[in-house]
Amino acid sequence: MTPARNPARLLIVAGSDSGGGAGIQADIKTATALGAYAMTAITAVTVQDTTGVHSFHAVPPQTVCDQIRVVLDDIGADAVKTGMLVSARAVEAVAKALAPHVRNSPLVVDTVMIAKGGSQLVDDSGIEAMKSLLFPLAALITPNAPEAARLTGLRVENADGLIRAAEALRQTRGGAAVLVKGGHLDGDIITDVLADMDGVHIFRTRRIGTGPMHGTGCTLATAIATGIAQRLTLHEAVSRARLYVQEAVTNGLAFGHGVGLLNHMHAIPPYED
Repeated sequence: MTPARNPARLLIVAGSDSGGGAGIQADIKTATALGAYAMTAITAVTVQDTTGVHSFHAVPPQTVCDQIRVVLDDIGADAVKTGMLVSARAVEAVAKALAPHVRNSPLVVDTVMIAKGGSQLVDDSGIEAMKSLLFPLAALITPNAPEAARLTGLRVENADGLIRAAEALRQTRGGAAVLVKGGHLDGDIITDVLADMDGVHIFRTRRIGTGPMHGTGCTLATAIATGIAQRLTLHEAVSRARLYVQEAVTNGLAFGHGVGLLNHMHAIPPYED
């Protein structure tokens, strides 16, 4: 019997969502559904449900760093994705731990700043540290429209704004790729803009009328990172990730009393006894 081929390995550095809709929980479900082996370094424990983030407790930066170190030394990773990083000290620890590995383990930085309900998930010094320490290590960063506006100082209110922000971020980051996500903008069409070494690529999807959904940003970034770990091209990884999120929204779950939840398991056949 031929041994099974090992799946791609993805290390996720992010906060825990007790409601399971975003953060580490969404990341693990996404990577698993797409066929990768998920590992984690938890940066914060949130008290969270579909109505919002009620509070959170930051994990000490050294503990975050140690989680990354032992996992990479023992198991290794084909790609790494970061999410909620809380503070400048956390960003510094993560950047220091990841720097020796990014050549062989491409880094996707999801610039998590504000939760769906409006709670701030990283302080201003953390954002500045992200720009100066983590962005230079990244193969891809994935800000949404409000985050791109915060990072560039530009108005990002339509497709032209998405393009300008993506190009500006790519130029200031030394040429690595940037995906600016347009789901927060009004309109029936969701536009995402990828700026990479080959130019600007526009992705468009008709908006699904399900109302606000929790965890779309985390899920998309992790799905892209999974594709990179599996050696898809960046364009292929983004295209597949967008389709995965679209289906997860279409098949969303009616749990809780707040925003909608993605069905991360839509691609997995239901268990039948």
